[in-house]
Amino acid sequence: MSKDIAPVMAGWDYEPDEFQVRIVTGDDGRDKIQMRIDLGLIQMEMSGRPDGVRPVGFDSVLDQLEDRARAALAAGEEFVLEPPSCAELMREGVQYYRRYLAAFHLQRYDLAERDTERNLRLFRFAVKYAVLQRDKLQFDQFRPYVTMMWTRARAHQALSHNDHRAALEQIDRGAEDIRAFLREYGQDEREDECRELEFLLRWRRDIETERPLGPLERLEQQLGLAVALEDYEEAARIRDQLQRLKGEPVPSGNAPEISGGHT
Repeated sequence: MSKDIAPVMAGWDYEPDEFQVRIVTGDDGRDKIQMRIDLGLIQMEMSGRPDGVRPVGFDSVLDQLEDRARAALAAGEEFVLEPPSCAELMREGVQYYRRYLAAFHLQRYDLAERDTERNLRLFRFAVKYAVLQRDKLQFDQFRPYVTMMWTRARAHQALSHNDHRAALEQIDRGAEDIRAFLREYGQDEREDECRELEFLLRWRRDIETERPLGPLERLEQQLGLAVALEDYEEAARIRDQLQRLKGEPVPSGNAPEISGGHT
């Protein structure tokens, strides 16, 4: 069998300004993610460790070291991550980074959520057990970016079901997680300089503007406008509609009970 990969890349020319990924079926019958690069391609497994390796029977080095940490703590022993282990974890984390980027571009937001969540777990583990502060920071510096990507993956899944409210809730949660990171490092006064937070807030505004309004929200907007225009008869009529939709009792009589608060 030839080891030349040229036939595999035939018809898939490298485009330097594009992020090129695809899903193919491997010889083992399982789907693989392929990423085109200038000198060839990267192929990744869809699940488990992207390169398909199972370190000492575990799904990943992170799983293996987490198991060691649990065993050490159960035995009342100390567990720490020395620099060589941190370097190994970082190399593995880069594999998951490549895969979640590929999954995101393929709109496989479920896979992107899975792998970003995994790398956030990696950061927590390294920050907790790394011996050197520089190793802790080497991992944790990426937390805002991966939090943003995790948030985007979850919000996109909500939007695919036209659940704009859930998408907004996910964005709010992600934004708060990034703010918590900034506070943790004494950088809360530099929120305006955080690109990840700025992206989420801008995206939130776009979704809020574009999302379809339900009957209640539409009437509430109309009520606010009627009050602002001091059209209290119309405001009372809309108020009654709102109460009917909410299953609340509608006041009897014709006198409107809404005023603009002027003296």
